[in-house]
Amino acid sequence: MKLKIAAAILLATAAPLAAQKATPAITAALADASRPADQKARDAARKPGEILAFAGIKPGQKVGDFVMGGGYWTRILSPLVGPKGKVYAYQPAEFIKFRAAYGDEQKAAVAGLSNAVPISDGFAQFAFPEPLDAIVTVQNYHDLYLAAFPKGAGEAITNKLYNSLKPGGVLLVVDHVANADPENKAPNAIHRIDPEVARRLIEQAGFRYAGKLDLLRNPADPRTASVFDASIRGKTDQFVFKFVKPRGN
Repeated sequence: MKLKIAAAILLATAAPLAAQKATPAITAALADASRPADQKARDAARKPGEILAFAGIKPGQKVGDFVMGGGYWTRILSPLVGPKGKVYAYQPAEFIKFRAAYGDEQKAAVAGLSNAVPISDGFAQFAFPEPLDAIVTVQNYHDLYLAAFPKGAGEAITNKLYNSLKPGGVLLVVDHVANADPENKAPNAIHRIDPEVARRLIEQAGFRYAGKLDLLRNPADPRTASVFDASIRGKTDQFVFKFVKPRGN
């Protein structure tokens, strides 16, 4: 009997969850007039409404947009959490040094958003100024394991994300899928990560896995090309994982 129960629990945690409908607050955030038209046009492919509903992000919360890129998620999170909430838009100094436009994009994304705070320290120095309800990191968890960063940096940064959250806080991770890669070489080679490796590294920091969505999966992607390759760019197979910091920690 115990074996059957254990198997049932394992199956339940591995099974994808059904996509949730966007809440009225999320729908209003997606329609916010401050969002650029070109970013709104990407919503159909990126599924932000379903993903944020899955994460459970609500008005009044304090949220981190970790490695914010062009600010797509910051511009949604800001109207979603509203005037009583806060969005910390983090663009690492290493990325800005590599491509100055990342700094310009960060400034543009937070301009006019009174509840959005830009942070641009290096990975080793960054810290959110207060405990957060949620952290969103999209298409960039694999970057923590690039060869440009010291060995162990990815694990250290994942620990920082854990310590940045309130007990019960959520870490939402969306990233490009790599084929089985136990040695975790795909991040540096093709800017992807094996979902099982990502899950293991995140759970290793203390997070509890809380499920996945399959709405960004693309079985037609062979997962062998770089995400920047023209043959697959914008059409990669992606996973959506939710993790929770256990209460009492």
